[in-house]
Amino acid sequence: MSSSMTGNTNRPSDIPYELPWVEKYRPSVLDDVVGNADTIDRLKVIAKEGNCPHIIISGMPGIGKTTSIHCLAHQLLGDAYKEGVLELNASDERGIDVVRNKIKAFAQKKVTLPPGRHKIIILDEADSMTAGAQQALRRTMEIFSNTTRFCLACNMSNKIIEPIQSRCAILRYAKLRDQEVLKRLLEICEMEQVKYNDDGLTALIFTSEGDMRQAINNLQSTHSGFGFISGDSVFKVCDQPHPIIVQATIRACVKGDINIAMERLNELWDQGYSAVDIVVTIFRVVKTFDEMPEFTKLEYIKEIGFTHMRILEGVGTLIQLAGLIARLCKMNMKPELFKI
Repeated sequence: MSSSMTGNTNRPSDIPYELPWVEKYRPSVLDDVVGNADTIDRLKVIAKEGNCPHIIISGMPGIGKTTSIHCLAHQLLGDAYKEGVLELNASDERGIDVVRNKIKAFAQKKVTLPPGRHKIIILDEADSMTAGAQQALRRTMEIFSNTTRFCLACNMSNKIIEPIQSRCAILRYAKLRDQEVLKRLLEICEMEQVKYNDDGLTALIFTSEGDMRQAINNLQSTHSGFGFISGDSVFKVCDQPHPIIVQATIRACVKGDINIAMERLNELWDQGYSAVDIVVTIFRVVKTFDEMPEFTKLEYIKEIGFTHMRILEGVGTLIQLAGLIARLCKMNMKPELFKI
């Protein structure tokens, strides 16, 4: 009998299912969470004492907000985690009816938990909840606070209505530092036996911008595609303008050499990068560029910011970028060059 008749797939059964590295190396206890040590210490105290308040954790994507809440819930509830935790993500329907029905039903449900512990409702991407759902939620939080605690993760805490903010302890997560991202990447490279060079790791840190999830995903993608983590391969996978070319552009601007600066810009444009990609990379390179005085750097960042705004408004043309390069060069040109 053929495999199509028996319903078998072409995938051999003895090949193990490989998890994405982001999930495979996701921390399960608070001690393993990278960065934001002060905030994590506060969560450890809550986990130790067991009396968890309502919590709002806000910060950039990929820095461990949801992971921290799950680690806290695991340490608080232990084996009762599955019965005692309800998680709703932004992908779920979270209108006013869900708050009134699903959340309320879970809050009323009787669950056997360790002594002094509470059920936990995790609302991920809470800043995308409708205003009506948030209004309904604040009453639910009060009524069931004896048995249930709410943990909200969001990118911007100001999108959570004031009444909910006043009922919660607000924890703010900062972007991860380069050393923290590097330490975790080195651990994963060792466990997965990934070959790399220093340029490759620097490129991963540059492209991630403090986002651990992005860094690990880029590491796995580059390893799958090239087998070796080098700077060039990382930028090919991430499809971002190479900072070396952008640095050459900035150096030419600092010298006031507009011809070389425009050659480098045209090189990036001919490679097919969008105006947004180019201007964002210029900003990130200038921010860490040590070959110019601080005053000049701030003036450059101001001009780059204005150009970025115009590009986001829809004027993403080569002329717009050329105007930026011209203004950056003009700052460093000698006054006699302007005489006709």
